[in-house]
Amino acid sequence: MMEENEVMQSVHGRVKWFDPTKGFGFIVSDDAEVDILLHANVLRNFGQGSVADGAGIVVRVQKTQRGVQAVEVLSIQPPEGVIFPLADEAGQLLGSDILALPMEPARVKWFDKGKGFGFANVFGLNADIFIHAEVLRVSGFADLAAGEAVALRIIEGKRGRMAVQVVSWEAAAREPA
Repeated sequence: MMEENEVMQSVHGRVKWFDPTKGFGFIVSDDAEVDILLHANVLRNFGQGSVADGAGIVVRVQKTQRGVQAVEVLSIQPPEGVIFPLADEAGQLLGSDILALPMEPARVKWFDKGKGFGFANVFGLNADIFIHAEVLRVSGFADLAAGEAVALRIIEGKRGRMAVQVVSWEAAAREPA
């Protein structure tokens, strides 16, 4: 396996589970013999406070006395085969369809977790972009703060533009153009 404190270049895996309240979760990977600890601080350094179960993830790991731990998140992809909840607004899209859409820079106008939705504005445009709580969850977020900078993948629904994926500003800035 790995030497003590040796950092691997990268490990590809899937999020087994992540609990933002507990502040940690685990990743499973064919590249590691054991589950990999994912601490909330490592995820926050990537620009996210939570990540969806089943999401694809690439991390740098380190073997410590307590086991194998992620020390840096390199990328997160939506869970494979997840159909995003768009109801009758725009049909059903698969993760691969969503990843083909361009990312648009936006700022959160407001998001109410209790109501299950919120709105953002794309930079330079006045129209509101609807963000559903389930899209937020599947994108790997538990909540959004007013004024938070994000990148959105957007479709045109029956009632206007709506987000089908939310990406942290930090993660979007790392993605190749």
